[in-house]
Amino acid sequence: MAYAAVSGGREAIEESIKLLEYYKSGTDKDIETEAVENKLSLLVDRVMSEAGLYAKTYAALALKQCEGAPEEAVFLLRAYRSTLARNYYTRPADTENMRIVRRISAAFKDISGGQILGATYDYTHRLIRFDIDREHPAALQRHMRELLAAQKPEKLAPCPRVSDELKKEGLIDNCSQSDEAPHDVTVHMTKFPATRSARLQTLSRADSGFISGLAYSALRGFGQVHPTVGELRCGYVELCVPYLFDENESICIGEILITEAECFNDAGDRDCLKLAVGYGAVFGRNENKAIAMAVIDRELDAGGRYPAQNEEFVLMHGDSLEMNGFISHLKLPHYVTFQSKLDAVRKSRGPKDV
Repeated sequence: MAYAAVSGGREAIEESIKLLEYYKSGTDKDIETEAVENKLSLLVDRVMSEAGLYAKTYAALALKQCEGAPEEAVFLLRAYRSTLARNYYTRPADTENMRIVRRISAAFKDISGGQILGATYDYTHRLIRFDIDREHPAALQRHMRELLAAQKPEKLAPCPRVSDELKKEGLIDNCSQSDEAPHDVTVHMTKFPATRSARLQTLSRADSGFISGLAYSALRGFGQVHPTVGELRCGYVELCVPYLFDENESICIGEILITEAECFNDAGDRDCLKLAVGYGAVFGRNENKAIAMAVIDRELDAGGRYPAQNEEFVLMHGDSLEMNGFISHLKLPHYVTFQSKLDAVRKSRGPKDV
């Protein structure tokens, strides 16, 4: 599953684990898993995305267990995921019917269905609130429930995609529907060139910082020119499975929160009078990763000599477990190999260089 490094004798390892507990014992106050799940929801969403398992409570539990280290929490959640049986496969989720909680477009001011700002830190002052430590959670929850009860419920109609209008005008390509089963990167090895489903799965599970860094490199000139966020939407999509006694019928088993982004860019061909589109979708509220994923998706389609345009480079180096595990393995004993390096240097220098 991943490259993991462990070194030391049995007694030393046992004492090391005890020391971990010591670092957690600095206060007599405890952090409830429910508090982590709801108070640190953006971190929980990131862990779920990189672990490839939509389970908020388990992600919160993993974060609590490993002192909030995202890479360790991803490791724990993926390990748990590998033990689960796959009883059903859902039908493709239709994100066009998403129950939207946030939806914006940087391409158009007026869009069908309207712009919905929703919950975001984009418009907040980046100043530390020193009074937050004195905040009373129960009072805050009660206040929010009172505000919610006073709201007049409205039934929102599904919002059409911004890209749909551009498709009607022939300004972007209409992707053909495929009945081919998606490539499952957790079961089958990815081969290059990768299928689009394998690419998107790998990007969705990749480390958020890695994907953002690659997208940033493309924006700074090591790739295509500046893209435009055609639509960024966050909301709940229903998951349905085939009905046991009638394959043509479906049963809704629940819904999950996802963030989806479409970025518009030049097609890269002067003779082509259409725009190119990059796509990204991740678990939970994780807007930067969804946008970065859409940028990288377009870069990989374009191809080229930069890192963000190299499919094998991008897909093979962004996995959180593999990346952190391989770096962690450097802590293992390398006595023999290092001594051979020293011997080689000493022999190369010779007596006159000493």
